[in-house]
Amino acid sequence: MSKIPVGILGATGMVGQMYTRLLAFHPWFETAYVAASPRSAGKSYREALAGRRYLDGPSPAFSGEGSGGEADLLSLTVEDANDVGRAAAAFKAGNCAFVFSALEMDKEETKKLEEAYAAAGIPVVSNASANRWAPDVPMLIAEVNPHHADIIPLQRKNRGWDRGFIVVKPNCSLQSYMTPLWALLKAGYEVKRLLVTTMQAVSGAGYPGVPGWDLIDNLLPYIPGEEEKSEGEPLKILGALKDGAIVDAAFPAISAHCNRVPVSDGHTACVSLEFGAKKPSVEEVKRIWTAFRGLPQEQDFPMAPRRPIIVLEEQDRPQPRKDRGADKAMAVSVGRVRPCKVFDLRFTALSHNTVRGAAGGGILNAELLKYKGYLG
Repeated sequence: MSKIPVGILGATGMVGQMYTRLLAFHPWFETAYVAASPRSAGKSYREALAGRRYLDGPSPAFSGEGSGGEADLLSLTVEDANDVGRAAAAFKAGNCAFVFSALEMDKEETKKLEEAYAAAGIPVVSNASANRWAPDVPMLIAEVNPHHADIIPLQRKNRGWDRGFIVVKPNCSLQSYMTPLWALLKAGYEVKRLLVTTMQAVSGAGYPGVPGWDLIDNLLPYIPGEEEKSEGEPLKILGALKDGAIVDAAFPAISAHCNRVPVSDGHTACVSLEFGAKKPSVEEVKRIWTAFRGLPQEQDFPMAPRRPIIVLEEQDRPQPRKDRGADKAMAVSVGRVRPCKVFDLRFTALSHNTVRGAAGGGILNAELLKYKGYLG
């Protein structure tokens, strides 16, 4: 089948570069349009990346081999992300079917710009936080709340948009524990309260991010906005579609402590859960997690992990350096599953923040949207 041409807004940033890397040989999508700030506009993508390549290791996108044997990615001309008309022309010409938004701008500016793309008829699959709290914008983890995508027709109707829409993914800090939490809820166990302490990698701060001097021999116990996102966003993800809006779930009550640690990639979370009257055993929890899949099994989603949750039995796992790359860096690794002396259950979870929590999660959301008929 011919690949769907896609665009990347914020293509020169850390997440934007991860998108190009993951899309390099994607069987459904190919990068055909890249846009960034005005200072990069007009340059080739190769020139715009000079001195700004953040990813290590070989990658087709950075070696000049091009995108899946198609047009040479590095030769693409970088467009001005603020020029919605230029993108709309590419969309109309069939050169860009939708865009991934990895914009690194002021939140209000990002919100307006993503809405302008959608109003111009261009679907937006966003990593940014700007539109996460709009009641008609689905905030998707593909295995957890794929049905929330079905609000898209109402979103278009509410806003007077024709073909465009906005879908977002949640904050990377909660990716490691939301899928394990959902698997237990889906199995019929009520979770009343959740206490989580995250240890978040420096790549989560983007580039240049946190000054090295602040993290050498140190830990930062405060990340602006992270605790609020970690406590609020799960309730929208677990919410219900009602009267043309996504209504937040009432439970669980969540208390979050978010810390920045000197790890390159991989967000780790230490979680304690309090269940309702029905309480699973540790072995039942492990069984539920191991069996969980979440996505329609009749469809092979290229970016989806074979097992969304990998249960590790070693007492000293998961560890970022050893486990963040599990199953295309898209799986959640959980370990240290044991009873909690204050609540009922405690465990440690890990996910790759720039893959599962950012570009990879965005690509999987786009695959889900294609499966549901909203893209291409």
